[in-house]
Amino acid sequence: MYLKQKDVFWAMDKDFVKEIMNIAESESYQEGDVLFQEGDHADNFYILLKGRVKLILGQTGRVVHVVSNAGETFGWSSLVGRDTYSASAKCVVSAKLLKFERQKLQKVVAKDPANGMVFFKRIAGILGNRLLRSYAMIASAPSADVSTSFGTGQVIDITATELERM
Repeated sequence: MYLKQKDVFWAMDKDFVKEIMNIAESESYQEGDVLFQEGDHADNFYILLKGRVKLILGQTGRVVHVVSNAGETFGWSSLVGRDTYSASAKCVVSAKLLKFERQKLQKVVAKDPANGMVFFKRIAGILGNRLLRSYAMIASAPSADVSTSFGTGQVIDITATELERM
C-alpha cells in the first residue's frame, strides 16, 4: 500500500516508508465503532484510508476534530511519549485505516534517525495546524465579560464595571 507524497511520509526515503508500511495493519471499522477512549493506553497510531473518524473530548462528547481526508493521521499520543490518548476516536461512517503499533513504529524510526526526524517534523506540522485551527475556533467563540470565583470555586458572572466597584 502506498500513500501519496503529500501525506505524512512526504520527503522520506522510499526504503524507510516501505519498512513502515510493512508493519502497518489494515483494519476496517463500522459506523459507531470506538477506536480508543480518552485516557486509554496509547498503543497505536492511525492513518485514515477511507471514511471519517471524529475525535471527541471529555464526557460531553465535544467534537474537536474530524479526520476525513485519506492520508490524514491521528492517535499521535502514541508517538510523543504520552501514555494515554488525549481524546476519544469514533467512526462517523465505516472506515478503513492503517494501524501502526507504537513499539514497532518506534523501532523503525530509531533505526533511521534522519528519516525519523523528518517523520516527527511532519507529525509536529500536522499537530501545529490542528492547534492553529483550535485557536481560530476559540477566538471566534463568544466569551463572557468576566467570571470569577474569588477562590471559592463558585463562579459568579459579573460585568467589568461591577468588578471595578468591588
